[in-house]
Amino acid sequence: MRAWISVMTIALLGTVASVQAEEFQAGVHYVELPAQAPTQHEDRVEVAELFWYGCGGCNAFEPYIQAWKPDLPEDTYLRLVPAMFGGTWNTHGQLYFTLESLGKLDETHEAIYRALHQDGRRMTEMSEMLAVLEPYGVEAEAFERAWGSFGVRSKMNQAEQLARNYRATGVPTLIVNGKYRIESGAAGSFEKMLEIADYLVERERQAL
Repeated sequence: MRAWISVMTIALLGTVASVQAEEFQAGVHYVELPAQAPTQHEDRVEVAELFWYGCGGCNAFEPYIQAWKPDLPEDTYLRLVPAMFGGTWNTHGQLYFTLESLGKLDETHEAIYRALHQDGRRMTEMSEMLAVLEPYGVEAEAFERAWGSFGVRSKMNQAEQLARNYRATGVPTLIVNGKYRIESGAAGSFEKMLEIADYLVERERQAL
């Protein structure tokens, strides 16, 4: 009797695992890219978020991804990639990379979202940017110097190329290890986007 129960238990667990493995499908819940996009670390699993500060959906997604980030495995990391789709998108991407170069990104990232979506600022003029950023110790001279630097321009070009590699047309979008694109529309919700990301992350971790 015990042997029969054990066999049935193993069979049941196998069925559950199969159902879980088939829960998310390429072409339905996520897109498998035709060629792998560059990642920052070959020995770790990358989850990139393609975003725009001015996007209402990205602003709404921000609390979800920030709550999700601390639970990532040690061999997995989150990478933010500003979407460079022209105009204000590029201006905000330049803002992101300028703050990153100054080492001020962690403390100002959420403040920029608040300025845009709660305070109604456009954040397209340097004077407006500095008015928001100065309370965080961002000095005007250093900001202006970094804004026009070769390093910031190079990162903007790289981000523009990444968006093309991702074949992305909107934000927020998640890219797992340069191979899989997850969009909010196909996923159905922000929670589901992160569940799909977890599924793909685990698959990539097993391949490391």
